[in-house]
Amino acid sequence: MINRKWIALLLMTFALAISSGCVYRASISQGNLVKEEDLAQLEVGMTKVQVRFLLGTPMIDDPFNKERWDYVYFLKLGRNDAAFKRWVSVFFEDDIVSEIRKDQELNPGL
Repeated sequence: MINRKWIALLLMTFALAISSGCVYRASISQGNLVKEEDLAQLEVGMTKVQVRFLLGTPMIDDPFNKERWDYVYFLKLGRNDAAFKRWVSVFFEDDIVSEIRKDQELNPGL
């Protein structure tokens, strides 16, 4: 006859194995949330101070390329792929915006 302790141990192990697959995954928000209305106000000829006031501090501030700011944002809900992605690059010449690249492609696996 099987000991009651072994049955309890077997049931607890089975319950633990079943419950391990039901782990909650929190939503992840990474980067700078750049709103469409803020992005619409961004234009060539603005200063770095104006861009920082409008969009905030850039997500990527490359020490080797001070003339480029990248604003990257993605929102991942649970186990699903990113629900919202945006990547905007702002290029400067003499601290004045010279080029704006909007809606660049991010890795689809995010």
